[in-house]
Amino acid sequence: MTFTNPIAFFAAILVIPVVVLYLLRTRLRRVPVSTVMFWQQVFEEKQSQLSWHRLRNLLSLLTQLLFLTLVILALADPVSEADLRQHRRIIAVLDVSASMQAADRNKGSRIDLAKQRIRQLIDSMKPQDEMALITAGSRAQVICGLTSHQRTLARRLDSVVVTDETTGLREAVDVARRLLADHADTEIVVLTDGCVKDAADIAAAHDLVWFEVGTPSPNIGITLFQARSNPQDPTGYQVLLEVRNFSDAAAECSLDFKLNNQLQDVIPLRLAAEETLTQVFEKTSLSGGVLTATLVSEQRGTSNSLAVDDTAVAILPPRPRIPVTLVTDGQWFLQRALEANPMVDLTVTDSAPDAVPSNAILILHRRPLNRIPPGRVLVVQPAANTQLWNLQGPVQDPLVGWQDDNSDLLRNVRLDNVLMPEAVAIQPVAEHQKLVESVAGVPLYLEFPRDSGSVLVLPVSLDQGDLPLRTAFPIMLSNALTYLTGSQEDLPAALSSGEVATLSLNDDWQTLAARHGGRLALTAPDGQMHQLTTSGAEVRLGPLPMCGLWTLSALPETDSQPESATPEVAGPVRQIACNLSSPAESDLRRPAEIEAARTTLPDSSGRHPIWFYVVLAALVLLTAEWFLFQRRWLC
Repeated sequence: MTFTNPIAFFAAILVIPVVVLYLLRTRLRRVPVSTVMFWQQVFEEKQSQLSWHRLRNLLSLLTQLLFLTLVILALADPVSEADLRQHRRIIAVLDVSASMQAADRNKGSRIDLAKQRIRQLIDSMKPQDEMALITAGSRAQVICGLTSHQRTLARRLDSVVVTDETTGLREAVDVARRLLADHADTEIVVLTDGCVKDAADIAAAHDLVWFEVGTPSPNIGITLFQARSNPQDPTGYQVLLEVRNFSDAAAECSLDFKLNNQLQDVIPLRLAAEETLTQVFEKTSLSGGVLTATLVSEQRGTSNSLAVDDTAVAILPPRPRIPVTLVTDGQWFLQRALEANPMVDLTVTDSAPDAVPSNAILILHRRPLNRIPPGRVLVVQPAANTQLWNLQGPVQDPLVGWQDDNSDLLRNVRLDNVLMPEAVAIQPVAEHQKLVESVAGVPLYLEFPRDSGSVLVLPVSLDQGDLPLRTAFPIMLSNALTYLTGSQEDLPAALSSGEVATLSLNDDWQTLAARHGGRLALTAPDGQMHQLTTSGAEVRLGPLPMCGLWTLSALPETDSQPESATPEVAGPVRQIACNLSSPAESDLRRPAEIEAARTTLPDSSGRHPIWFYVVLAALVLLTAEWFLFQRRWLC
């Protein structure tokens, strides 16, 4: 027997005051009475029991001394030699990925079941055992290092929260192995629901115990949700959606589309067993906002057990209206095509301005200008020589022989079957790029790049031919406006939870970050604010542990507030969509290959330390002493 706290034996000095207090006698007070005849009779009866009185008093003293001895022994923390020789090290690897949020019938969530098992491990620890706790989200994290303090382990376990990330279980197991190094008598206990890539390979390792929590259950989830601009509609967007049925039975549900919390569409879905539905939806919006797709199932309790993959979000930035000045002496088709474009704020005039505003586009139709003003300009049917080209006379019935199909200006446009009775031959005198060319080599559509803004030239007569009547004409105009304004970039892609991404920052964002020492604020969907450090013109995001809308903004003006506070911030904001998008996490069924893996936790029948039983014995003795005193057996 060894005592880990032998200094507690100095408390034996308390025996002295206990004995002294016991030996003290209370001095009787003298009181005059009329007679002692009756008291004399009682005294004679008690005299015969004097020896028994002494024994009872001695038992009382011995009981108090024994109680004190047990308390001192408990404080000294006795440990047996066998316990000293058995020194186990246990690493508990806890899966905190999105699938661990799944409800397991009436037993709570899977993460709750896993925590319950770890608490059993903590309670089973012997005095010299050590245990560590590692969580496996998108990256491994050591929550608590090796320690034998059970209360610390329990407190750190309670602080663990499940994330919306995918799991990096293999990396967490590797961290556990490095933490154990070459120690003997070690155990790695993996607690997961089995929704892990390469689960069978991990579970088959000989140096770990694989323990699965939760009951396999069917689920329907959104595994892909991305939005992009509609190339055929400047005001529209296309949504690529993938919904999967992780079940052996058919399921029915509905898909709700909402834009800024306003219901846009409800689409009924019927999915066969193991079916993957991939579909592109086309929508229209100028104002933009947050697009949300939500799965609503009538079979919530049986076919849809995970909530985080029922919702996906995407960001639709607003489409600003384009100021367009049309200078013409009258061209009905051109004017009507521009007026039909909801993104165009049109002004029609018969005189060309001296300069083009930086946010505007100038369209010149049959205007005899000798100099094209700086800015972004579209010239239709030019009527005079300029600093960019010279006119060489009319061209009759040109046939399109080549067009640049890779150019954004000709996206979704085919001109090889368009009737164009007349065009103007142009001889470029500045740097240019041909977009459309006739069979004879005459340019029919050109671009002149300039620092102040590109100039597009369409030397085709709109008064003759069927070009204004073709669907290609408004598409060409829309492509030209989009190209000139530089707004042809696609919509920001939604990130996957646990993904690391790099965002580019323009000059305004860099200036904003510089005012705060190169830092920006990133606000999570739950309102928690975190600080990001920029690196030049970029900022690194992730891994994002929560699905929903994240917001990038300037830091508050004061840094005195805690990092977790959610103060109001001024300045521009940039929203970032984050979705689960992981079939492995949405599939809540246990892989069949790991059924043969070990699924037994280490022995949880460990006894309490010796001091626990000593304290228990002291409490029993104290209770017995109180009972006997009340019964007048001890005085």
